[in-house]
Formats: sequence, C-alpha cells, structure tokens
Amino acid sequence: MRQPVIKLDDVTVAYARHPAVHHLSGTFDEGSMTAIAGPNGAGKSTLLKAIMGELPLAEGTIVRGGLSASDFGYLPQAAEIDRQFPMSVADTVMLGAWRRSGAFGCVDIATSTKARDALAAVGLSGFGGRTIGSLSAGQFQRVLFARLLLQDAKIIVLDEPFTAIDARTTRDLLDIVCRWHKEGRTIIAVLHDFDQVRAHFPETLLLAREAIGWGPTEVAMSSRNLLRARTMAESWDEGAEVCVPDAAVA
Repeated sequence: MRQPVIKLDDVTVAYARHPAVHHLSGTFDEGSMTAIAGPNGAGKSTLLKAIMGELPLAEGTIVRGGLSASDFGYLPQAAEIDRQFPMSVADTVMLGAWRRSGAFGCVDIATSTKARDALAAVGLSGFGGRTIGSLSAGQFQRVLFARLLLQDAKIIVLDEPFTAIDARTTRDLLDIVCRWHKEGRTIIAVLHDFDQVRAHFPETLLLAREAIGWGPTEVAMSSRNLLRARTMAESWDEGAEVCVPDAAVA
C-alpha cells in the first residue's frame, strides 16, 4: 500500500480570520496524482500555499512526512512571477539546482548540461541565451517546467499550470506531468479544466472551501458533487462571521 506523504488534519486557512479553506482533513499518498478542482474562490491556490508553508494555518496541522524543502518542486501561478527581471532562460532553468549549489555557488559543467537537456525536453533547445521577457506565455511555461525537471523533486506542486497557454504546449507539458507520475513522484495540481482532470488525473480533491469530494476522480467529480460545489460557491457570504477556533468558543 502507498504511504501518506502529506497529511492534513482539520486544516483551516483564513484571511483576516475569514476562512478560505475550512476544516479540511485528508492525505496525499506517495506516488499519487491528484487534481484540486472547484469553483473560483474555492481556496485551491490558498491550500497549495499552505502545503508549501507560505501561509500560516488558523487551525489544524499539515504533516509532511519528514520531507524537506528540497523534496518539493513548486510552480506558482504565472501571474505571480515577475517576467520583467532581466534574466536569461538558461539562468532561470538553473535556479532549479540552487538548493544543491547554494545561492552563490558555482554551476558546474554537469549542471549546465542537465539544464540544456531540460530545455530540450520541453522543446526549447537553443533558447538558453534569450531573456524570459521575450518569451510567449507558452514558452515561458515550458521554461518553468524545465526548471522543475532540473530540480528533480519528489513532490511536484502545480498551481494552474495550463492557464492561458496554447493547446500544443498544454499537451506537451501534460505529457511531462504524466511521466513524472510514472516515475513514482507525487503530483498535486490545481486545475480548472474538468476534461483534463478526468482524462489525466486518477484522484481529485473537489474543493469549495471545504472538501466536497476527495478520492478517485470519477467519484469525487460526480454530477451530484459538482452541483453541490457550485451551489456552495453561489451561496458564499463574504461578510459572514469570522472563523472562531473551537478552543476560543469553549
């Protein structure tokens, strides 16, 4: 049996004490490939940031099974990345090796070769000298996937990796994600395209601030669950009472 690598126990994440993720419990197992789906504002990206330790928890715990930061490869939303910084494609990819080389360490020949191989794997051979600001959205996303390839992490965490890119790039990058899964890596990805989820992701967490379904995709993404998630999204009250921990109520 697969072992849990990330365990969520009664996790609540809040902004100004208003919950964005509410009392969520469950596990991501070793080697699993899980989509996090749900309506806009459902807390999907918030949950990823909490898993990565970028947001504090209002309640509950996240246990990462002895994993270190270097075991995680994280791709945030493209809108959160500043492409105006004058950095080359090659340098961007080689950031995937910084935990091994250090922030000010020298990049050896072997790492440079791996970076070129990673660019070739995402279809960008010869792009190393270009600046990231000169790339299309699809090309830049390929660069970020090349950086993940170089990082060679056990856990791959992707936040809307296929948004606003062309269909060919999406197919190519999905192939890489599926290859990672076959290699036994754990994949967690926020996705909006339900067809992609059903076609490629064996497991799904359907989220609407709380878990609507979590398990095999065909079960989690049932018509009944999708209707419930949509209904909950439509009934959200941004002015609702703040989340008060149980201990404070007692």
